[in-house]
Amino acid sequence: MNRNKFILVGFMLTLWLPVAAQVSFTKAEVKSEMKKVADWQIANPNTGYEHGDLNWTHAALYMGMIDWAELTEKEDNDATYYKWLTAIGRRNGWQPDKRMYHADDVAVSQVFIDLYRKYKNQSMLNPTIARAEWVMTHPSKGSFELDYRKPETLERWTWCDALFMAPPMYTKLYMLTGDKKYIKFMNREYKAAYDYLFDKEENLFYRDWRYFNQREANGKKVFWGRGNGWVLGGLAEMLQELPRKDKNRAFYEKLFITLCNRVAALQSPDGYWHASLLDPESYPSPETSATGFIVYALAYGVNEGLLDKETYLPAVIKGWKALTDAVDSDGKLGFVQPIGADPKKVTREMTEVYGVGAFLLAGCQLYKMAQ
Repeated sequence: MNRNKFILVGFMLTLWLPVAAQVSFTKAEVKSEMKKVADWQIANPNTGYEHGDLNWTHAALYMGMIDWAELTEKEDNDATYYKWLTAIGRRNGWQPDKRMYHADDVAVSQVFIDLYRKYKNQSMLNPTIARAEWVMTHPSKGSFELDYRKPETLERWTWCDALFMAPPMYTKLYMLTGDKKYIKFMNREYKAAYDYLFDKEENLFYRDWRYFNQREANGKKVFWGRGNGWVLGGLAEMLQELPRKDKNRAFYEKLFITLCNRVAALQSPDGYWHASLLDPESYPSPETSATGFIVYALAYGVNEGLLDKETYLPAVIKGWKALTDAVDSDGKLGFVQPIGADPKKVTREMTEVYGVGAFLLAGCQLYKMAQ
């Protein structure tokens, strides 16, 4: 066989190989990246505005950190990260944050529930149950359309980020206690948010009602990358709780697959999902918090058989490479869109704890599929 035939046969074999065989990263490489990022964040805590122990920003970090803690304890018998998380809960009396109704302020309870599951210490769980019980027995009458300067607007899940913050907590309490009141409340509030914020033409979530009539520079509707990433991350958390045969699961699984399908098609050539999903050219900066949550969801879907591996794995691999390219040699994750900042001006120097949480959530799923 001449040289040209060898080249042709090699090319044909490359095309024939399943996508799974083309995964080039190893478990050791993925774990090394996660350790570097986790350790940098712990050594460089963010204590600025909206960065209290119990704030939503840190809650997202803890959710990634607890998956990382489970992996390192199992693989390396290293309880360092569990100890770090437990110390945070203990010094705050295992309380959620202050606002009774606000979804952001119960996000941290998701991690407290997971720590209770591990250590079976009732003091870790009681404040979370007390908060959920109070909210369910005193349901808010807040509207989805009130002025955002009015606190009651944020008593319901009126912005799509809330679907990451609160629903997984109620789902976990349902699975932990077997009490259906938690899932009934969660279903009612989630579907109210879905009915109001989900655009069935674009199959994407608006951030909130203020964006319904806004348009990007290219004339497209306004759908934020991280906002839809928050929704996908929350759905992944909920689906990991609900058994396949649970009657409550079907709606969330269908929504997860629909949203994954839409978002995967919007990945930019550089591997990132940018701040605006439908107008990435107006927001050219990489954005690692949106990318992290979306890679997490897609990788989870592939690992669980909810998403076709041949179709979605290339986006996962490309997205993970983009994420690791944003990590400095010391472990600092860059290109994280700050809180409330102009998303057009994200730079490599910008980092945030929730970006690290998304990175660790994604990494733990990538670890499962690595060689």
